[in-house]
Amino acid sequence: MNTPLISAANLRATTPAPLLLDCSFDLAGPSLGEQAYAAGHLPGALYVHLDRDLSGPKTGLNGRHPLRTREAYAGWMASIGITPDRDVVVYDRQAGMFAVRAWWVLRWLGHPRVALLDGGLDAWVRSGGELSTQVPVPSPVAASPAPAPAMPTIDATTLLGRLPGVRVLDARAPERYRGDVEPLDRVAGHIPGARNRFFKDNLQADGTFKPAAMLRAEYEALTAGATDVVLQCGSGVTACHDLIAMEVAGLGIATLYPGSWSEWSADPARPVERGTAV
Repeated sequence: MNTPLISAANLRATTPAPLLLDCSFDLAGPSLGEQAYAAGHLPGALYVHLDRDLSGPKTGLNGRHPLRTREAYAGWMASIGITPDRDVVVYDRQAGMFAVRAWWVLRWLGHPRVALLDGGLDAWVRSGGELSTQVPVPSPVAASPAPAPAMPTIDATTLLGRLPGVRVLDARAPERYRGDVEPLDRVAGHIPGARNRFFKDNLQADGTFKPAAMLRAEYEALTAGATDVVLQCGSGVTACHDLIAMEVAGLGIATLYPGSWSEWSADPARPVERGTAV
């Protein structure tokens, strides 16, 4: 587990089997991911819910999927049996769109033994892997004290103070980035100076990640040599997809803005830009 991605073939060959977390979700129907899990999932996988397990309480000003406290996440990890020496593989049915949040949370908490299943459930099935409807019972362990954050983050106030000296990449769909439409948040547009890197552009036609060299070339074109890169999206979830892609590309670990556009746009005092950044 020294890479952010694991192929379906390598997962099938891995012994002992890692702890599997099914993170399938649907923003339009928060119960649909769990229903899909019940209909069929990787054998032994536990279900993880974006709202219940991976997000904290919303205030109306802290975004649609705010982080929980580190202590709350540590308790959640213990409740599903994650120990410091336990390998974990996360996946979903959306080529990593939601599972990347679980990957990032575990890494943020100092658990490096986690990988994203490249291509998700579809890749597993294409490789000949079977699905199960049996729901395993988690084996809780003692909670370990949460270490210092192992992944960098930035808050809205700090980010505003560092503009325009920081390169911001926005992982939302182009039409949302430009401000043509905004189906989820109060205001349309993007953070001033941000450039668009739609998270789906990290993928090949089969839903697996592009080769490292291709990702590196694409991200270097966007960052233009910037060493201070902040990733954001609508609510801090799919930005983690870009973060994984940059790590696969060998560009290191970028900084996540967890509140993202849903938090930024909730304060009318923060500047908003529309159209395409130069």
